[in-house]
Amino acid sequence: MTSIADESRRAGESDPGTAGTRVGLKRMRPRDPAEPHRSATPLELFFDLVFVVSIAIASRNLHHFESEGHIADGVGPYLMVFFAIWWAWMNFTWFATSFDTDDWLYRLATILQMGGALLVAAGAEAAMIDGEFGLTIVGYVVMRLVMVGQWFRAAAGSPSHRRAALRYAGGIASVQVLWVVWWLTVPDGARVPGLIVLVAAELAVPVWAERATATPSHPHHITERYGLFTIILLGESILASANALIDALHHSEEIGPLVTIAVTGLALAGGMWWVYFSRPQHERLATGGGSLAFAYVHYIIFAAAGAFSAGIEVAIDRDTHQTDLDGVAAAATTTVPVALFVLGIWLLALRSSLPRWANIAVPILAVAIGLAALSPYTLVVAAVVMIAIVVMLEATRPTAPR
Repeated sequence: MTSIADESRRAGESDPGTAGTRVGLKRMRPRDPAEPHRSATPLELFFDLVFVVSIAIASRNLHHFESEGHIADGVGPYLMVFFAIWWAWMNFTWFATSFDTDDWLYRLATILQMGGALLVAAGAEAAMIDGEFGLTIVGYVVMRLVMVGQWFRAAAGSPSHRRAALRYAGGIASVQVLWVVWWLTVPDGARVPGLIVLVAAELAVPVWAERATATPSHPHHITERYGLFTIILLGESILASANALIDALHHSEEIGPLVTIAVTGLALAGGMWWVYFSRPQHERLATGGGSLAFAYVHYIIFAAAGAFSAGIEVAIDRDTHQTDLDGVAAAATTTVPVALFVLGIWLLALRSSLPRWANIAVPILAVAIGLAALSPYTLVVAAVVMIAIVVMLEATRPTAPR
């Protein structure tokens, strides 16, 4: 297979993507997966902020569903809206690690995707509450069609990856047509099965395209991007903990429970951050299968992090008597997302580095966090178990060579 360096040399470039062409554009050459000091760009960070707005709105609506006692009715729509947000973010992130040129057209295309994300955010409430997915579908299709254009540009700029790029472009475009058909023609009774089929089709496109020619990815850049997005998501739970303190100032009779929510919420969020970053994850990207697993398992991790902040808000509602939700159910809205988050990280990044006893203990303790909803002082118990997991991970940390 032609190497990226060979392809660049034939184009007369010392570095892919540095040579200018007409109207200020650069030829979209593949980035070097071994490029030193590769890190997230300001454009990527700006892009993340728009998607976090969408997630915050989805999480807020999940909180309302849960607080009103309609947990099952809220979780399904939340996961559907979250899929649209996560899938568009993830596809941009992986494309950027392969073909980011940072010229004016690339920036404009990225900003157009951000506009689509704002449409998804604007339509999230109607989608989750009323089942009206029109605006969400429009925003999603806008984001995905912009990505089709990016892949056509990559096909033109990188002959060695043309087959894969054209498969991406064709696959994405075809599925968008099916989304529109689903929205306009499928009756309500058949929408859920149709949705499942379309999600499966979206997930299948990268698998099919990468079989033609594997696109290059920079492991450290990808793990940094995922890590930064995780931090932003956990920031939502920090905000929820701050809300507990703010409410405590206005509900002096409930100040003890609200301060407890704030402290334990911070402990759980800090523990989730600690667990996520306790081991390097870039080694998971050494193979195509490992890269797909890394990409797809993060749906669970990210969705759980978003739901955790909603659970903290439900706990506040419970202690300020703003919800009639059963105590166990209210507690589960916080503990179950934390448990899923820990299990996702263990499955993805921790198993290969832990001794056998710890590989048994960590998932057991993660399940214990979820089951803490059945105990009194739920958040205190969950926080203590989380601390135990963190201590275990530190005790089994590989010793750095001297």
